[in-house]
Order: sequence, then structure tokens, then C-alpha cells
Amino acid sequence: MALPHISAGEVSDTLSERAASLVQRDILTGHFAPGARLGIVELVQRYDIGATPVREGLSRLVSRGLIVAIGQRGFRVADVSRDDLADITRIRTVIEREALRLAMEKGGDGWEAGILAALHQLRRHVERSGAHFSEGAEDFDAVHKGFHTAILQACGSPRLLTAHSDLYDQAYRYRRVMMRGFEDGGHFVDVHQALAERVMARDMDAACTMLAEHLQSTLNFVYPPGGAQS
Repeated sequence: MALPHISAGEVSDTLSERAASLVQRDILTGHFAPGARLGIVELVQRYDIGATPVREGLSRLVSRGLIVAIGQRGFRVADVSRDDLADITRIRTVIEREALRLAMEKGGDGWEAGILAALHQLRRHVERSGAHFSEGAEDFDAVHKGFHTAILQACGSPRLLTAHSDLYDQAYRYRRVMMRGFEDGGHFVDVHQALAERVMARDMDAACTMLAEHLQSTLNFVYPPGGAQS
């Protein structure tokens, strides 16, 4: 049996997405600090990927809001500020409330089962982590993002889900700061369980309000009202 043909374009796309994923990982874990310049030569050496896929991968991250292009001089990691996080939070709230409303209208038993499974994974991760429960670990981010995606999954809009994913990642750098100050894993799980219960009860007003407050909590924790601005 003949092997499937893989075109040069498909290989390039795969390498570009790999480059984007690796740079994104290093941004989200703090290896590349906000504002840091991203040199093509250094990235090629770090990831052992060609210069063209690296440039294409960086361009993808520009569209996701994690890095910015600086004219002909290359790319740098997006800066962080209260205004930026407030804007991320505002748009996330609009998008995720609409996605949640649609999911509660359309979702069936499979959707509810997915929420329960995601909540169980989140709880088990926190229980296993114990005193080491904190932001920044890829396995934590996977289960946390998995829960928030699960409650929106049945919305029926790929574009809403893509926007949710991109904005989640943009806020993730800020949540790393937030979670370093978290000590009560039980409370963290309780908050997500309460949200899941309201969602599966199809209590639209309460669920949307709770989700908006949950998203706002990141902003209030990282930049407390009345605190110093940056």
C-alpha cells in the first residue's frame, strides 16, 4: 500500500505550528519575559527549526496576541499592564458569556459528561499537587483550560471557541502571578464546581454572572483596586 503523500506546504505548516507552540510555551511559562526581544537566530538554535518556519510561527503568535511585530526589526513578547489585562478580561467576558449561553441552550448529556470529567480532572490535579499547587505548570494549565473549554464546548461556534482559547492564553501570563499567591486549592475547586453546577442546571443568569465574576477575579487579584498601576 502506498504511503500518503505529504506536500512541502503541509510540512512547512507543521513546522510553523510547532515553532509557534514552542515559543508560546516559553512565553506562558515565563522563560521569555514580557517585552523581551525574540531573535530569529536564537530561536532557530533553541528549537532546531529552520528560520522560515520560525518566522511563520511568530507571525501566528502575533495574531494570538502573545507577541508583537516591531517593523523590520523582528518580534518581541507583548508587554503586560493593568489596561491590557482589563481589556482581555472585558473581551473574554463578552465572548465567553455568549458562548456559555449558547452551550446551555444546545448542550446535551454528552456535554454535561464532559464538564463533569473536566471538573474531576481539575480536582484530582489539585489533590495530587497538595502544597505544590500553583500556576505555571503545563499539566495544571491543561486541566484548568480544559474545564473552561468544556463548559463552552456545546456552543456550536468554532470562532467563539477559538477566541476563547486565544484570550485564555493571553490572560495566562497574568494568572501565573495570581496563582503564586493562592494557597487554598480546595476553595479553587469549590469555585469551579459551583460554576459547573449552575451551568448544568441551565441557570443562565446565575451562571453567566458567576463566570463574569470569575474572570474579573484575575484582574482584581493581580491588580487590586486602589493599588499601584503599571
